[in-house]
Amino acid sequence: MKRSRWWFTGVVGLTLIVGCGKPEPVPVDSVEVTPVKAQDLLNAVHAPGAKVVLLNVWATWCGPCREEFPALVKLGRTYQGRGLRVILVSADAETELPNVKTFLAKHGVSFPSHLKAQKDQEFVNGIDLRWSGALPATFIYDGSGKLKYFWEGAANYKEFEQKVLEILNG
Repeated sequence: MKRSRWWFTGVVGLTLIVGCGKPEPVPVDSVEVTPVKAQDLLNAVHAPGAKVVLLNVWATWCGPCREEFPALVKLGRTYQGRGLRVILVSADAETELPNVKTFLAKHGVSFPSHLKAQKDQEFVNGIDLRWSGALPATFIYDGSGKLKYFWEGAANYKEFEQKVLEILNG
C-alpha cells in the first residue's frame, strides 16, 4: 500500500516520558488512546514546567522512525529531571491501533496516547507550516514555546542530545 504525504488518518501519542534506564515493556492494555488535535499538541508544548519540549512525529510503519524511537525514549528518561518534556505523536492509521499499542508497550511507554482528530493537512499545518508531512519529524522548543529546531528525517541520540543540551545549558 502506497502512503501519501498526508498520512495522518490515525493514532497520535502524546506524553511526558519519565524514569531512567532501559525501558521495561508494559502491558499493551495499559496504553490508552484518545483523540487530539494539532492545537492540543501546541498547548502541551506551551504548558508550564518544561525548559525544553521535544515533539516527535513517528509511525510504526516508518523504518527511520522505529530506528530513532529508542533514542527518544532514552533522551526523555535521561533529561526529564532537568526539564525536558518529550511529546510523541504516532501517525499510524486508526486501523493500526493494535500495532501502535504493542509498539509503545514494547518500548515501555505507558502514558496516554491520542487519536488525531483532524484532517491530514489541517493537522500538519496546525503543527508547523514548514512541515511537509514527512516522517519522522522533530520539533524542539524552548521553555517559552519558541521553536528552536525543526527537521524531517531520522536523528540519533547524540544529535537529539546536542540540540536539547544547547537549550538546557542556555
